[in-house]
Amino acid sequence: MNDLEKQKADKKQSAATVWKNNFFLIRLCFTASPAFIIFPVLDSMRNQISIFFEHTVGIGYVIEAAEFHYPFWQVARFILILAAGITLGMVFTVFVGDYIMERTRPKVREKVKLLLYEKAKDLDLECYDNPDYYNKMVLALSEVDNQIERCVTFLQNTVAGITVFVSTGIYFLSRDSVSILFAAVSFLMAFFFNQLYNKLVFKIRVARNPHERKREYVKRVFYLNDYAKELRLNPEVSDILFERFEQANEEVYQIEKKNARRRYLLGFMRRYVSNNLISDVVYISYLVFQAAVRGVLSFSNVAILYNSFGRLKRGMSVFTDVYPYACETSLYVQKIRDFLEYEPKIVNTKGLEPTAGAKEIELKDVSFSYREKDDDLLHDINLQIMPGEKIALVGYNGAGKTTLVKLLMRLYDVKRGSILADGVDIRDYDVRGYRESIGTVFQDFQIFAGSVRENVLMDLPDSFDRQKQDERVLQALEDSGLSRRVQRMPEGLDTCLTTETMENGINLSGGESQKLAIARVFYQKAGLMILDEPSSALDPIAEYQLNHAMLSATEDKTVIFISHRLSTTRLADRIIMLEQGRIVEQGTHEELLAANGQYARMWRVQAGAYIEV
Repeated sequence: MNDLEKQKADKKQSAATVWKNNFFLIRLCFTASPAFIIFPVLDSMRNQISIFFEHTVGIGYVIEAAEFHYPFWQVARFILILAAGITLGMVFTVFVGDYIMERTRPKVREKVKLLLYEKAKDLDLECYDNPDYYNKMVLALSEVDNQIERCVTFLQNTVAGITVFVSTGIYFLSRDSVSILFAAVSFLMAFFFNQLYNKLVFKIRVARNPHERKREYVKRVFYLNDYAKELRLNPEVSDILFERFEQANEEVYQIEKKNARRRYLLGFMRRYVSNNLISDVVYISYLVFQAAVRGVLSFSNVAILYNSFGRLKRGMSVFTDVYPYACETSLYVQKIRDFLEYEPKIVNTKGLEPTAGAKEIELKDVSFSYREKDDDLLHDINLQIMPGEKIALVGYNGAGKTTLVKLLMRLYDVKRGSILADGVDIRDYDVRGYRESIGTVFQDFQIFAGSVRENVLMDLPDSFDRQKQDERVLQALEDSGLSRRVQRMPEGLDTCLTTETMENGINLSGGESQKLAIARVFYQKAGLMILDEPSSALDPIAEYQLNHAMLSATEDKTVIFISHRLSTTRLADRIIMLEQGRIVEQGTHEELLAANGQYARMWRVQAGAYIEV
């Protein structure tokens, strides 16, 4: 299915789906805060009743009083009572808008977003490799605030429309029932053209989306600190980005240009022909005929019926404007529901708890590709790692090293074969428990906006045993070589890292950040350590010190590390050489040099950069 077919499929929604999606989000909001839903609905109903009495009953009574000479005191009393009711209604509106909604909106947004974030943290990594699902996730997270507001607006408009339709409709039936036919014709035409118009608007939005993402990317490059140095040292990059920004703008312009004529025609039909032409030409002619020629309507009734005709049409818009509005909201809510309803494929089968000690790992005929239609990246891997053994994975870029450790951590499941930990298929373990039994550092690790302590713990501090916990944190920082730097920080372990959320935050250098990431592993009581390029940002001396600290700190643990620096891998008990997804060599550093194979050739290339210690 191509993109256009997907867009067409997205727009084909049954009425049941539209209501189901809208009320799905309404239920979420109601669960978070009933007042967030109830009070706007009550205020919307009150507002329309107040307008009906003011603009239809009130003005009609005053004009009728002037035409038929009612006593002044009677009219004055009516106006005072009406004014008092309107004033009380306005007080209620301010109370709802400035008090109730401002208090409940953050609560609702928090609950709904936490629901999305909870889902996002448990997603399979393969979801990020699937562009269709990833786009749904991005749209769900970016649109949720808008859709929360839209669901409240939908409810308010629906209740307002029904209130207007019932109150004004009864008034029209009592004064001139034929007038409802004119409103019905206007309603049917507006309904038809509004549907076409809103579908076109959504089609344009979907078509613009990939190009607007390109524009957003360029915007991020020019305001994020991450790119600041590169832009200044490579000013030519700006020209490339400007060109892409202009190209994206041109694509957006062409999409708008392509649909401009149809959008204009549909807008003209829905705004003028379906509304103004009928009310300002056809209907007013009918009313004048009824009053001046037939004499069945008073002129006060003509004025009020004409004045209220627009309100009756707006009441009927619950079936014209509101339903297409609900359809558009439903399209976005469906994305949110698709995101929330995704069932992870990496799940517990038997829910066994992993052992705490050093793990024995065995891979049996393991093959893997990220997508079913792609060729395998790993081919029939067979490997056994004994408890406490230190294993180095080496190979050229693309050999499959990082993919292999992702399988070991069960971030993906093998396509064929099996992986055993302590003799048990890792798919039989509780997913969270198994992953927590592994200490990891990736080469693309992240430093989070939080304190040094939180970045080592990767959890909230223990309020009952803070001192003992801090001792372990400090020891982990000592083992990784970062303790002296932390001691010089203004608030020690409480120092905030990154300046993204705190003005007084500290940005660590690349090497310091890597040491912090490694401290996380030292802190964990894990039986298996997986380190992907653990010393890539360190200088040779720091690397040497870290390697020995790592061996000392992980003496009783199973360790698997990836490194392109062969001076690091020589410390391993066994080196596994991967090439094009296959194990081509394995053995100690000395054994592989003696074999004079691929590893020996890599060593000779790098040998000049290392000094025997």
